[in-house]
Amino acid sequence: MSTLICGSIAYDSIMLFNGRFRDHILPDQVHILNVAFLVPELRREFGGCAGNIAYNMRLLGAPGLPMATVGDDAQPYLERLDALGIDRRFVRCVPGHYTAQAFITTDLDDNQITAFHPGAMTQSHLNAVPADAGLKLGIVAPDGRDGMLQHAQQFADHGIPFMFDPGQGLPMFDGDELLWFIARAHYVAVNDYEGKLLQERTGRALEELARKLKALIVTRGAEGSRIYVDGGCIEIPIAPARRIVDPTGCGDAYRAGLLYGIESGMDWETTGRLAAVLGALKIEHAGAQNHSADRATIAQRFREAFGYLPW
Repeated sequence: MSTLICGSIAYDSIMLFNGRFRDHILPDQVHILNVAFLVPELRREFGGCAGNIAYNMRLLGAPGLPMATVGDDAQPYLERLDALGIDRRFVRCVPGHYTAQAFITTDLDDNQITAFHPGAMTQSHLNAVPADAGLKLGIVAPDGRDGMLQHAQQFADHGIPFMFDPGQGLPMFDGDELLWFIARAHYVAVNDYEGKLLQERTGRALEELARKLKALIVTRGAEGSRIYVDGGCIEIPIAPARRIVDPTGCGDAYRAGLLYGIESGMDWETTGRLAAVLGALKIEHAGAQNHSADRATIAQRFREAFGYLPW
């Protein structure tokens, strides 16, 4: 049995500006904005929700299958997936497109200016959720709009339970469309801001939305997370991080823990805590896929944080 991870595969080009944007952007001149920032530090990272979640599930020893569309420049990423032993049978190359990529410039105050090119991600609807691949679970993570709608319907048609994780893609959908996703999903995962936007757009409280699902999960950064389930709310504490380096990809690491816990039949308290441990491991490293651990290391960090073993 496997989990199908529908979402983006992307490159992240991360640049550090050794100054402050506010010293170069004049508020009363933004209508004629024309600035350039010298960025002596540049690194290119592997990212995208599908790639990040699959990477973290691999650390847990779980066979997560990414399903995504990539472009002509994807060969380094494909080689990485092969080297990691991540099955990429559902990763489709779309000729004539670039792989999705983000260009992120960060200043000394941790302010960010990001440009995102979706590239081949806009063609995600070319992929279809298979009915006969032995899938036990799925997730619809941020991707091309048409693909997200299509994959949610296909999971429902095939009777495969799935998690809806709208993420940065949430603003693409109005209230009725979000309720449409929720009617088909078994689980929903959002961060605190997305949870507020979800309530605003649907006109429904989280507690009401949760009654339509097996569980609704809200991550709250340093304040931990909440799992709305069975008419109640479980508070999940954070797992202590040994250092705080970079939050990029922490949400995807957390979702990998959720998917693993659901597929493995763990109780929600343990599932949420496992997800928190993966988030802590990730935040200790720069980039979304540069942390490393095995099941024994993850179990030990879990016991250090919460006093018992997850398996």
